[in-house]
Amino acid sequence: MINELMRVPLGIRIVFAGSEIMDRDIWQKLQTTSSPIIIYGTGNGADKVLDEMAKRGISPAGIMASDDFVRGQRFRGYTVKSLSDHLRVIDDPVIIIAFGTQRREVMDNILSLAGRYRVLCADVPVYGGDIFDRSYCDEHYDEIVRLRNILADEQSVRVLDGIIDFRLSGELPALTDIFSGKDEAFGEILRLGAHESYLDLGAYRGDTIAEFLNYSGGSYEHITALEPDIRTYKKLREYASGFPDTQLFNMGIWSKDCDLILSSSLGRGSSLAAGTDSASRSQSQSLAVTCIDTLYKRRVLTYLKMDVEGAEEQALLGGAGVIARDRPKLNIALYHRTGDFFRLPLLIHSIAPEYKLYLRQHPHIPDWDLNLYAV
Repeated sequence: MINELMRVPLGIRIVFAGSEIMDRDIWQKLQTTSSPIIIYGTGNGADKVLDEMAKRGISPAGIMASDDFVRGQRFRGYTVKSLSDHLRVIDDPVIIIAFGTQRREVMDNILSLAGRYRVLCADVPVYGGDIFDRSYCDEHYDEIVRLRNILADEQSVRVLDGIIDFRLSGELPALTDIFSGKDEAFGEILRLGAHESYLDLGAYRGDTIAEFLNYSGGSYEHITALEPDIRTYKKLREYASGFPDTQLFNMGIWSKDCDLILSSSLGRGSSLAAGTDSASRSQSQSLAVTCIDTLYKRRVLTYLKMDVEGAEEQALLGGAGVIARDRPKLNIALYHRTGDFFRLPLLIHSIAPEYKLYLRQHPHIPDWDLNLYAV
């Protein structure tokens, strides 16, 4: 753990890692800018950005997409145009990134735009309605400081500071400056061995099983993988059903064993639906869910990966017994809900204070590949 004398306390104006956050957050800057605002994106993220802008009385000048995607389509009452088309009628725009990507060429294009224009990224959560603005940051100040004081290394503190800087300011360098690859996280922190008992929660099509096998040298004791979406689960079975000592379940994970409603309207990001109205039910299905304490009641867990579309807190609560008992290595997604990046590490610390907690941000715009590694 870092020497307490190395700490830089959060000040009234909030100073993180030597980078001062201005008194105004991104939303307040958009409320007062005289430049036309162009939204880059036409998906669920753009919907959320536009909704939040409407709440705050911010009116965009238009919607843009990449040149090969523009076909004269409409989005939220706007004709989707290329940037060059917008620049024929407006000058000096503020471009708001309103979609997510981890593709290198797309991120490079965004950063290239940022070299020529004012480009910001408005943080909106994947799930839930909380927005990380200055008032939210102030409200959760004590929790953020508490997490900062228990992180295991200086890079984790840099990541925490950078995430807050990015979410408040919308400035891309605050995010890209804290990028790191997965080789470091797996090679220097997790250090997977040849006899892991691995639980993959949110296994998708088997990509994280493949990742596990890569870093464990292809050897393991046992694999259990859960994927709630039936179409994706079929792909998982095609990939891994012949693997020895492997169990695959078309189930979700929760704080207890029960049936819940699964929203399948988001493609890859299938999630447990909070709503029970007819509209949500029309795009949903009943799903059996279990908990970690049930799955590992009679066997040892050594490595747990969790990326469960906003259900991480419930999953951790349902695994508190096994986590405290076995102290498995943890790889937990921290980006689905606004407060996940501080709430989930603090929850794990309360379950098993012996853990060393590491934060790492892998390359993604916005910060949708922020992970906790705990050992």
